[in-house]
Amino acid sequence: MTTKKLKKTAFNAMHHALGGKMVEYAGYEMPVQYKGVTHEHEMIRRGIGVFDVSHMGEISIQGKGSLELIQKITTNDASKLYPGKIQYSCMPNDTGGLVDDLLVYKISKNDYLLVVNASNIQKDLDWVKRRNSFGAEVTNISDSVSLLAVQGPKSVKVLQGLTDINLRDMESYTFTIGEFAHIPNVLISATGYTGESGFEIYVENKYAAHLWEAIFDAGKDEGIEPIGLAARDTLRLEMGYCLYGNDINDSTSPLEAGLGWITKFSKDFVYSGFLQIQKEKGVTKKLVGFEIEDKGIPRHGYEIWDHNHQIIGTVTSGTLSPTLKKGIGMGYVSVENAKPGSEVFINIRNKPVKAVIVKTPFIKK
Repeated sequence: MTTKKLKKTAFNAMHHALGGKMVEYAGYEMPVQYKGVTHEHEMIRRGIGVFDVSHMGEISIQGKGSLELIQKITTNDASKLYPGKIQYSCMPNDTGGLVDDLLVYKISKNDYLLVVNASNIQKDLDWVKRRNSFGAEVTNISDSVSLLAVQGPKSVKVLQGLTDINLRDMESYTFTIGEFAHIPNVLISATGYTGESGFEIYVENKYAAHLWEAIFDAGKDEGIEPIGLAARDTLRLEMGYCLYGNDINDSTSPLEAGLGWITKFSKDFVYSGFLQIQKEKGVTKKLVGFEIEDKGIPRHGYEIWDHNHQIIGTVTSGTLSPTLKKGIGMGYVSVENAKPGSEVFINIRNKPVKAVIVKTPFIKK
């Protein structure tokens, strides 16, 4: 029997040297934690930490027809973008579900960057190319790009000393390209997946080691630490952010997932007619947040019950919130059970554990 060889990011040696607990994730060997999930979670909420997210995918779309292609394959209105602006969007499939959720960066006229989920890179690339009847140039540049997410309230203070770019005045979901830590043509993005202030920094692989060392040297007096993927998951869940493969997938529609705000019917996109009908008729299930009122930790796949112990839904994401010190989760339930304040039960090891439907985010920033 042969073992599948895992891909490694340019920061892999750093993770091992720092004692990262390495696991397989989306075909990569990635650090799930260093000192512990709760500690790393709290570092981001109170200080500063660094995630290696180089496993994410980057797809370049350039040339004449690039905007037309993006408008066709995504639900949000990319015509509203301007150079330096980022848009959260998703790609619907032809059965009403989602190929992926993604970020769309407008570099300049006829030059865009799609940042997609690691596990979906090839699927997304194939999907985009199949619908490219507009003559755009579609290129997968994922393997040439390294990406660090520097997150937390101290991130601006630490990073500002590495560049003349005014990071303090950068608005959320904007980016700029310039020199950073003496590295040319760095894309610095005011984005993240944590709910805290922070930046995502894209460089060519050959600059990865220098970038890592420069950031950690700049942040040593502020207690900067590397953070693993487990804390990234608890951080995003506290904010109610969807994770592809858990909360959204090929069979969940953006309207069911609460992503109607990025679904613009003012334009024509792939299978928009189905979603328009769904909007008019109303969905039958909704993605909701819930908090556990008794003891227990909800997990992906657990059943959600009503008072009669009838199944009304399924948990898609769940954890013990390091901030709230209680179990929280998200899941799809029938619309009649989706109202905030509704009491439900999570089937945890064949025991009904009381929970209440709440609005997300679970913590208010």
